[in-house]
Amino acid sequence: MKNINFSIIALFFFSFITFAQEDLLEELDNDLIDDTKVSSVFKGIKIINMESTKLAAKEDFYFMISHRFGSIKSGIDDLFGLDNSNIRFSFIYGFSEWLTAGISRSSFNKTYDGHIKYRLFQQEKDGFPFNIVGFNSIEYNTGLKEVNYPLIENKDRFSYAMELLISRKINNNLSLQIAPIYLHQNFVEEDTQNNSQFLLGFGSRYKVSKRITINLEYHAHFNRAENSNFRNPLSLGVDIETGGHVFQLHLSNSRLMNEAGYLANSTGEWSKGEIFLGFNIWRVF
Repeated sequence: MKNINFSIIALFFFSFITFAQEDLLEELDNDLIDDTKVSSVFKGIKIINMESTKLAAKEDFYFMISHRFGSIKSGIDDLFGLDNSNIRFSFIYGFSEWLTAGISRSSFNKTYDGHIKYRLFQQEKDGFPFNIVGFNSIEYNTGLKEVNYPLIENKDRFSYAMELLISRKINNNLSLQIAPIYLHQNFVEEDTQNNSQFLLGFGSRYKVSKRITINLEYHAHFNRAENSNFRNPLSLGVDIETGGHVFQLHLSNSRLMNEAGYLANSTGEWSKGEIFLGFNIWRVF
């Protein structure tokens, strides 16, 4: 597994360094804004689970529904995981061309979260080579019960994530992204995880037609506890553009969708068939 992880990291780094709204479809096809700003780096606000460098346009309101089903390894009895589902609702608003904020609620652990996303730099034609966007989130886990954790305090329910998203549109078809990430969970199970965690995320999209892209993302976790049963999240998906909607269908080794969930607590192993089908669907108002 370590060799696989190293190969994935090397592939992303090599590709990245080498090549170093009213209608979403129209936005996808426009490569430049004001003749200098490069747009349409990614089709969706998320690549799969990972935040992309795309922000909501000013005064755009996004409504997103996400589902993650059970493992396809369960077979026909559970209809390859479709009988089991985690769900997440998100509401996202563009306050300006450079600032987006949102709130979400996940069924797993009944977790609520809020986030802000802000553009620092934008890729320019024959100018600045990257898009750089900051992302910060705070989560509140209401699923921790005192009957199971008698010493639990309110502060233990919080988790925090800080991410720096760096992307580049290589050409009209290919975009790449890396993201150094700091995650802090005030509460973790004893000896299964560190409170403060460091990761590096990799994401890509390849456009195969005006309406369809293939997406890939992977996160390398650098200080996971030695006896942890959690895995680095690896996901493969497809984006389908339908005017005002973006439909994202994917396979992943993570059933969780909040930052602390998929970054720190992915459980599946691709090599063992522990893969979860999921989707995100967006509507812009």
